[in-house]
Amino acid sequence: MLGSVTEAEDVVQESLLRLHDRSPLDNEEAFLTTVTTRLSIDVLRSARVRRETYVGEWLPEPLVRDEAPQLVEDSEEISLAMLVLLERLAPDERAVFVLREAFDMPFAEISEIIDASPDACRQRLSRARRRVEKDLPRFDADPEERHALAHSFLRAAREGDFAGLVAMLAPDAVLVGDGGGKARSIPKPMVGGKQVARALASFYKIADAAGVMLVPAVVNGQPGFRSLDPQGRIINVVSVDIADGRIQRVHSILNPDKLAHLGLVSDLGLRPSTTR
Repeated sequence: MLGSVTEAEDVVQESLLRLHDRSPLDNEEAFLTTVTTRLSIDVLRSARVRRETYVGEWLPEPLVRDEAPQLVEDSEEISLAMLVLLERLAPDERAVFVLREAFDMPFAEISEIIDASPDACRQRLSRARRRVEKDLPRFDADPEERHALAHSFLRAAREGDFAGLVAMLAPDAVLVGDGGGKARSIPKPMVGGKQVARALASFYKIADAAGVMLVPAVVNGQPGFRSLDPQGRIINVVSVDIADGRIQRVHSILNPDKLAHLGLVSDLGLRPSTTR
């Protein structure tokens, strides 16, 4: 719903506090689902205002391996590409889309949660689907093949293998970086397999000289890796979208505010003015 680990934790905590104040209840799950959704809608409304002034491209906070809920961790609903698409939706549309598409909730229940008629919920879902449909991310069906390609990509990045990277990237591959104005990152998406390969090979050649380690990871249910400095502090998290046997998109999250939940954040990726 939110694309933010910190905001999600705050919403869950507030929901549990409200449950404590209202207990005992006949249906605690229904109460929590309703309160959590309504609080999330409120957070999304304020977040839309904040993101209008966000520096550079915005990406969600990464979920690495076991952070994702088991219910959806193996599906595409939590991929970075999908969460970016959901940013296009109005908060109530996003709520209906998530409750229906990710959790298959009946419209009668959704209508009670967002205080709208079932027909109105169906209309919101229809609008939401139209807004995201043409750009819905595609992923190769076999997860083993995806992870094998991601490992080859990681090896080529470690070695600065330009030709190898070009061979694995789609001709129109896109590299998106999120530094939030606090970390060194490209200011806008880079398009083109060769351009992306050149940028990655150059960056990881410098990183290798600095002793940076690239560690495989599962990021929002998709293959990826973490970059760690020699002290084991995190520099960035990378996720790759794979379709048709090629890497279509590379997401690189460097904003330290979005990495803090994963452990200590390194100074290596920060802009000089924000180095701690």
